[in-house]
Amino acid sequence: FVHTVPINDREGRILRRAREIIGLPVIDIEAGKQLGTVKDLLIDRDWSLCGVLLETKRWFSSLRYIVWEDVVSVGKDAVTVPNEQCVCQLDETNDWLSLLNGSFKLKGLPVITVDGQQLGWVEDVYLEEQLGKKVLGCELSDGLLSDLREGRRWLPSPDKVTLGEDAVIVPAGSEVRQVATPYHEIG
Repeated sequence: FVHTVPINDREGRILRRAREIIGLPVIDIEAGKQLGTVKDLLIDRDWSLCGVLLETKRWFSSLRYIVWEDVVSVGKDAVTVPNEQCVCQLDETNDWLSLLNGSFKLKGLPVITVDGQQLGWVEDVYLEEQLGKKVLGCELSDGLLSDLREGRRWLPSPDKVTLGEDAVIVPAGSEVRQVATPYHEIG
């Protein structure tokens, strides 16, 4: 049995891994009904959360999501929303990235500085635990062997980030910290 205990960033905010939210049930608190489960998180090019993508139950049904501002709480065991009216159909014209799924996903993109240094590949993003909208940083991988040998690295979100189709571009000299993850494991 392993507990993960979040740490604070340099500004004292408690960080939460985005992938901890994926798979949680989404509950309508007005009716006490499960509306679905979190399939992915939607992120805009300003490095802010836009919504929660729901798992579809039918093969050819359209994608559904909940706008981040409609989320009441993200708990350890569930995501809560006011009511079923919060669920929207995903418009294909949105310029959002998903973390894990779809043709324009963040996971696996290389992170490259403007001076051409590759810092690693995006594995996860970190959010403020208390419904923060901004992505506060990302977990970087250098591949499985390097992750096992040295651990993953943590990149706090710089002031300027470009989320492109093929790479995440950050300023030269962006600070990367070598840690297993921004969480300490105790078991």
